[in-house]
Amino acid sequence: MVSYLLPEFQVVRDDERCTNCGACVFQCPFGVHQWDSEHNRILIDSSKCVGCQRCVVFCPEDALIVKPYEGSYRPNAYWSKGVISDVIRQAEGGGVLLTGMGNDRPHKIYFDHILLNASQVTNPPIDPLREPIELRTFIGSKTDRLEVDVVSMELKGELPPNIAIETPIMFAGMSYGSISYNAFVALAEAAKKFGTIFSTGEGGLPKELREKYGANAVVQVASGRFGVDSEYLNYAAAIEIKIGQGAKPGIGGHLPGEKVTQRIARTRMIPEGTDALSPAPHHDIYSIEDLSTLIHAIKEATNYEKPVFVKVAAVHNIAAIASGIARAGADAIVIDGYRGGTGASPKIIRDNVGIPIELALSAVDTRLREEGIRHRVSIIAAGGIRNSADVVKAIALGADAVYIGTAALIAMGCTMCQMCHTGKCPWGIATQDPMLERRLSPALASKRLVNLLRAWSMEIKEMLGAMGINAIESLRGNREHLRGVGLESWELEVLGIKGAGE
Repeated sequence: MVSYLLPEFQVVRDDERCTNCGACVFQCPFGVHQWDSEHNRILIDSSKCVGCQRCVVFCPEDALIVKPYEGSYRPNAYWSKGVISDVIRQAEGGGVLLTGMGNDRPHKIYFDHILLNASQVTNPPIDPLREPIELRTFIGSKTDRLEVDVVSMELKGELPPNIAIETPIMFAGMSYGSISYNAFVALAEAAKKFGTIFSTGEGGLPKELREKYGANAVVQVASGRFGVDSEYLNYAAAIEIKIGQGAKPGIGGHLPGEKVTQRIARTRMIPEGTDALSPAPHHDIYSIEDLSTLIHAIKEATNYEKPVFVKVAAVHNIAAIASGIARAGADAIVIDGYRGGTGASPKIIRDNVGIPIELALSAVDTRLREEGIRHRVSIIAAGGIRNSADVVKAIALGADAVYIGTAALIAMGCTMCQMCHTGKCPWGIATQDPMLERRLSPALASKRLVNLLRAWSMEIKEMLGAMGINAIESLRGNREHLRGVGLESWELEVLGIKGAGE
């Protein structure tokens, strides 16, 4: 059957430079480059190209270029090439279109319409190279007040459990199974080296990694309860109840059986080769009271020594939801915006469900402050954090810290070809194929991740210094340091910021 689809990319080979070494054939798991033994040459099938650029990077002669396919359907502002292509795919396949990564539609990026304040004369800036600027962040519930023994100068009573991290940046939940073992280890190692934490995602924490990385791990309790046992909970720094995620709010997860290898099956505590299905709802949570019961059951199982997070997608009534979560006893709320990435999501869900993290974050922080319960929970923002400026703006909008996922994958080598769901990741990240997985060195990948955290942390200090702030805590929810550009009045109102020049 001939496909009516136009190629997305065009692969161009410079025959004068190409030596037919076959590197491109080896590097491409999608079969774009094929060796023709009869004519002793390499053939190209551009219709299979996903634009990962792996062949370009590893061509020793710089003989390849991968570029967007120049041909198109008749121009139509409403029926774009992407819309037409999706209809053709479904007409030919008859199924739900799946995709990886986050929402890539050209919606307004609110971070890019927010500018930071800078100190000048009355409040002079701080030189971060010569004066200390504190980035250490504490994640967890805070007490209503502190009482100190005036004689011994010791605190009276017990403080709620908190996690101290050296930068307000953490690695978001990416489960072993959706990503490779090497990628999972790289995230864990980088978190340990830099003094931050990583989320295991819903796939569990392999037993051989618990002793070494448990103190830097946030372990998830998702609807499928994969890998959850008492040991798993007690090795962790914190426990995260996953209700939803930004890339697919309101629906569950599915790791196909062909990806459930022996090691993954052992970690998730399911039979090898069986589908790992996560239902959309937790079947023991249908109210805030049910959520509270689970939160306190987890706290009981961990001797009240671990903070409990609750992760939800950014949706239209997120402020009310967050208020309920705070009152249910959670120590931190994770809000995942619609730009959040994933290994596999129905394309129609990823592109049309949820709201931006910037609006959700501000709404939640405002609601909790109005109700006088903001100190009860930390807020962790996720879903589309691209650089250090996004981190600073998210904190000023009300976050205590951020989760990064896509940025971490890019640091390891991901080129966002959005084919995570195929298991053929050319960079060895989103795959369980042993041949492909070996392409990712955990040592090199963790070094790149540490470099990213170091670079962003230095930039955050530069921005804080420019604003005359010497501690990240002084920025949290301080929206006077933000101004909007090119935003409507309702957008400024939801964000809780003024327009530039005000």
